[in-house]
Amino acid sequence: MTKTTRLTQITVSAAVVALLAGACSGSDGEATEPTSSADVTAVGTGTVPGSVLRVNWGGFPESWAPGAEMEAGFMRVPYENLVARVDNEIQPVLATAWEQTDETLTLTLREGVTFHDGTPFDAEAVKVNIETVKNTPGPYAGPFQVVESIDVVDDHTVTLNLAQPAPSLLTTMTTRALPIASPTAIEDGSVAQTPVGTGPWAYDAATSVVGTRLVFGPHADYWGDPVGFETIQIVAIPEDNAASAALATGEIDLTDTEVNQLQTMDGDEQLDHLSYPAIRNNPMFFDRGPGGMFEDVAVRQAACYAIDTQVLASLEPDWEVRTQHFAEGEQGYNPDITGYTHDLAKAQELYDGAGNPPVDAEMLATTFNENQMQIYAEQMGEIGMDVTVQSAPPPQYFSEWNSGRYPLGLGGNDELTPYDWYNAWFAADAPGNPSGAESDELKAAADAAIAAGSSEEADALWAEVTKIIADEALTCAHVAGEELIAWNTETVTGVAAPTEHWETNLVNYRDLRPANG
Repeated sequence: MTKTTRLTQITVSAAVVALLAGACSGSDGEATEPTSSADVTAVGTGTVPGSVLRVNWGGFPESWAPGAEMEAGFMRVPYENLVARVDNEIQPVLATAWEQTDETLTLTLREGVTFHDGTPFDAEAVKVNIETVKNTPGPYAGPFQVVESIDVVDDHTVTLNLAQPAPSLLTTMTTRALPIASPTAIEDGSVAQTPVGTGPWAYDAATSVVGTRLVFGPHADYWGDPVGFETIQIVAIPEDNAASAALATGEIDLTDTEVNQLQTMDGDEQLDHLSYPAIRNNPMFFDRGPGGMFEDVAVRQAACYAIDTQVLASLEPDWEVRTQHFAEGEQGYNPDITGYTHDLAKAQELYDGAGNPPVDAEMLATTFNENQMQIYAEQMGEIGMDVTVQSAPPPQYFSEWNSGRYPLGLGGNDELTPYDWYNAWFAADAPGNPSGAESDELKAAADAAIAAGSSEEADALWAEVTKIIADEALTCAHVAGEELIAWNTETVTGVAAPTEHWETNLVNYRDLRPANG
């Protein structure tokens, strides 16, 4: 179903997703306390007793632990974030105020909040969560390496001591990089299979059926306003035709879907759908250290020119070919980046000029990206590179594709800022850079951009960083994809594109209401 982050494994346990709290007033410097909890819940006047929202995302996460790769449609049911980003401004959620300098970020935490297991939400809980993500190998550890230490000032104040300026750290905290889980569940290890957050819906193990249905009932001690649906059920119907049929018959209320299902849905007046930008992916050259298969920039450039992303777009009409990771208007976008337009003759010339060093690379793939990888492997093969694709179940894929075991990989990048993107994939100590290779030019440019903090010069400096990443062909073949959501209008209302950026399988759960409620 979903092209790049679909989790089709349906034999694991645990729970699923909730939208983070909505908007309160605030700013990038210091937030203001909402006048009432109504400021946090976007829509609605009360929970409809006995109401159940049945959602299909095609599978379940392998792990619910902070730092693990899990799709937003699951994560945002039981979990909330410290802050939210609404209309590009940071707003309070579990943190109500903050003060940031180049050396520290101090958070004032909401009082009267408890986790689903009764553990109090406090400064120690925040410390445990951030340290857990920082020390978990995976896609979210990089941006938190800047946190040198954490001081628990008092129960509701915590200070993060920073190794360098990190102006986008609050933005990172709005994403699925930092769900806030019970420290009790983290420390005893149970959080991996049983999510315990602070959201309005809590995992109900008694009524859930492992591998079939995950049930989230009301959290009686929830700190915010009531939501529309009392219960959320997550099911796993991985096959698109079966999911569409279940939607039409009222067996489920909402599902992700694919373009090839729309013709059938358009003939049913009770079904509606929408799409939103959710996916950015690109190949990464991991083995680029001394003696590595992709050490030579000319070899990397040859591979980039050999790849024809237009072929992918012709097969998947909701894919958009792009020249770079960031879009115009986002920090990090550089109009001088032209990308690597498919040019087989130039690719061959570069590879020949490099002496045709042997490229015998294996890429790890899974259900949602295997076809894309096969296309790229065949295209690189046209200039003499031997690239093979090995398929693995999603849990193995997420834990191994960028671990250093494979010289080449294809993965989604949902980083919202160039600071996060650089620290996740390209810095010498980035979790996504197993070779540890970084050019002096890139490091100098990144150091300058980091030192600029949030000054007026920062945008131009980060644009220079992304230009160097492109010129050195550390990655290329950028594409962006849409997430397609369908729902039954006779059972649920309020469906809209989520406010979160670049997150798959997601709706604003708090905005949803039973159609007849």
